[in-house]
Amino acid sequence: MRQAIRLLVLAVWVAGCATTDGRTTSVAPAVVVASAPAAPAPAIPPRDDWRVYGGDHANTKYSPLAQIHRDNFAGLEIAWRWRSADQEVLAANSDVRTGTFETTPLMVDGVLYASTSLSQVAAIDARTGATLWVHDPKTWQGRTPPNLGFVHRGVAYWAAGRDRRILIGTGDGYLIALDAGTGVPVPSFGREGRIDLVAGLRRPGPSRHVYGVTSPPIVCRDVIVVGASILDFPFAEMPPGDIRGFDARTGAPRWVFHAVPEAGEFGVETWEHGSWQRNGNTNVWSIMSCDETLGYLYLPFSTPSNDYYGGDRHGDNLFAESLVALDATTGRRVWHQQLVHHGLWDYDLPAAPNLVDVTVGGRRRAAVAQVTKHGFCFVFDRVTGEPIWPIEERPVAQSTVPGERSSPTQPFPTRPAPFERQGMSEDDVLDFTPELRQEALSILRRHHHGPLFTPPSDGKPTIVMPGVGGGASWTGAAFDPDSGRLYVPSFTLPLSVTLGRPPAGPAPLVGRHAVVFGPRRLMLTKPPYGRITSIDLTTGEHAFAVPVGEGPRRHPALAALDLPRLGWPFRTHVLLTKTLLIAGQEGYRRNERMSARGFSSEFELVTLDPALQAFDKATGALIATVPLPANATGAPMTYMVAGRQYIVVAVGGSDVPAELVAFRLP
Repeated sequence: MRQAIRLLVLAVWVAGCATTDGRTTSVAPAVVVASAPAAPAPAIPPRDDWRVYGGDHANTKYSPLAQIHRDNFAGLEIAWRWRSADQEVLAANSDVRTGTFETTPLMVDGVLYASTSLSQVAAIDARTGATLWVHDPKTWQGRTPPNLGFVHRGVAYWAAGRDRRILIGTGDGYLIALDAGTGVPVPSFGREGRIDLVAGLRRPGPSRHVYGVTSPPIVCRDVIVVGASILDFPFAEMPPGDIRGFDARTGAPRWVFHAVPEAGEFGVETWEHGSWQRNGNTNVWSIMSCDETLGYLYLPFSTPSNDYYGGDRHGDNLFAESLVALDATTGRRVWHQQLVHHGLWDYDLPAAPNLVDVTVGGRRRAAVAQVTKHGFCFVFDRVTGEPIWPIEERPVAQSTVPGERSSPTQPFPTRPAPFERQGMSEDDVLDFTPELRQEALSILRRHHHGPLFTPPSDGKPTIVMPGVGGGASWTGAAFDPDSGRLYVPSFTLPLSVTLGRPPAGPAPLVGRHAVVFGPRRLMLTKPPYGRITSIDLTTGEHAFAVPVGEGPRRHPALAALDLPRLGWPFRTHVLLTKTLLIAGQEGYRRNERMSARGFSSEFELVTLDPALQAFDKATGALIATVPLPANATGAPMTYMVAGRQYIVVAVGGSDVPAELVAFRLP
C-alpha cells in the first residue's frame, strides 16, 4: 500500500444495482435500512470555521467563504508562518527523522489545532500564528511507526457544553483526548487521557510497532471511531484492521467491527480454507466520513496482508477494498460494496468517501462517491448502498502464478468514466518524437503488460497501471454543493511488480515494486502526468480535466518542442470555496532509504514549482498562482477570523522545515 507511495516519489517525479453473481453489493436486513430516513439535501450554512479534517463530516473540502476570489487571489500575501513543534525535538535528537508534514489543521473559535509528523498536537492562534500550547505524547521516543514512518494528517474535535476536546490517534497506537483550552490530557478519558489501541487488538501481531494511526479519528453521534495503519510487508501474521468505536466522554469501548470476519460472521466464507484466521491488514488507514442525520459511517478499506499475492487467502476477501457503511452507534454493518475482489494490485481505497446530495434523473439522491487508486469513481445511494449508475462484473485476465487463484471478474462502473489511464499498451507510451517513442516501446516490451487488472507474474515484471501511488491518493476529492461537481486530483505513474520469496515471514511469495521510468528519465506514458478531473455527479459525465504543474517540458529532450503544461506525477491537494478551485502540489523525494523492516528511513525533499494555484471551477482555466516557500504536503483549508479570510497549507518535512503557511489579502 503506502510503500508504493514512497517509491512513487523516488521516481521524479479502481450489471446494475447488484451484479449477476451478487458479489459487489450486500445490504443488511431490511429493518435496518427501512429504519433510516432518506437524508434531505442539507443547506450549507455560512461557516467561518473548519471543525473537521475535510471541512465537514461529508469530506466536501468546501467552504462558502468568498472574500478571497478570482479577482484578488493573485494578491494574497503571507500573514504568518508557523514552524512545526517537531523542529525542537529534531534539533535535540539527531537520530529521529520525520517524513512529510501532512497535516490539515482544524479551526474552532479562533484557534487552529494541528498534529505534527511526530504525533504532537499544537494549538495556534488563527490570526497571528502564535503557539498557544503543545502536547507531546513522546511517540518519537519509541520505534519508527509502520509504513511511512513519522507522518500524521490531523486531529478531531468534540464538544459537549463547556467540555471541548481534541482527539488524536498516534503513530505508536494510542488514542488521546486533550482539553482544547489547555492541551492537558483529559483524566476521565481512558487511563489518564489515553487508550492503548494495540492492547485491545484481537490479534496483536508480532509487535506493537506494526500498528499505528496516521489519519484523524472521526466523531459521529458521540462515538469516536478509529482506523489504523498496519505494516504492509508480511514479516509475520499481521493483525486485522478492525474498526473500533469509543465513547467520546469516557473512552469506554462501544463496539468493534471485524474487518476480517470470524467464524459464523457475515463474509467469512469469502476467506477460504480458514484463511481468515491468519490473514490481517484490511485496515482503514485513510480518512473516514459520517452522515450525522442517518448516523452512518462510511469506511474505505484497504488490501489484505501481502498486497500482490493471495495464494494463501483464496476467495473475494471481504471487507478488503470495500466501501462499508456502519451504524455509528452500534458498529453494525448497514451495507457494503466491494470494489476489488481478491486484491492483487494494492488497490486500497485511499481517500475519504465524499458524501454528496445531487439530483440524478430528476430525483434528489443522498449519495456517496468513492474515488480509487485504479482510477474509478463509484457512486452509491448512501442509505441503501445501491449504485446510482449500473456496475458491471466484467471478465479480467487470470493469474498464472502457482497457488494463486485470481477473481474471474471485477466491478466496472458504467459511469462516471475513469479519471485516470488504466492498463498499459503500446498506444499509451509517450510519443513526443519518433525516437523517444521507440525507446519507450523497448522499455515496455521488457515487462508483462495489459489492461486494468492484469495480475502480477512470477516471471518478468508486470506493469501495474495505475500504480498504487496514483490515480487517486489519500488527498481525496472535493465536492461543490452549488454545481454538483466532484473535483478529483490524480496522477499517472506506472509501477512494475515482481513476485519473489520473502527473506522471512509466512508468505510463500511477496511482491516488490519499482517505478517504470521512460526513456532518458522521462515518464513512460503520454501526458498529462498530474491532473484534476471535474465530474458532474448529476449526469456522471466529465466536465473537464486539466494538468497540474508544468511537468517535464523543460527536459533537454523536450525543451525545443514548445509543449503545453504536462502536469507533474505527484499528489495534488485541493480546496473548494464559493468561487475557486485551489490546488497545492507536492514535490518529490530523492535519495530515499528504507529500513530493514520497510519503514521510511531517510530522504530529501526536492522543491519543485511550489505554489498555490487557483482554477476556474466551471472551466478548469488557471486563474493565478501564489508562491509557496516549499511544496504543499497537506490539504489546504480556509476560515474567517476578525473579518478576514485565511488560507492555510502545510509545507515541508524531512530535511525541509515543516511549516504551516497562512495567506490573507493585504
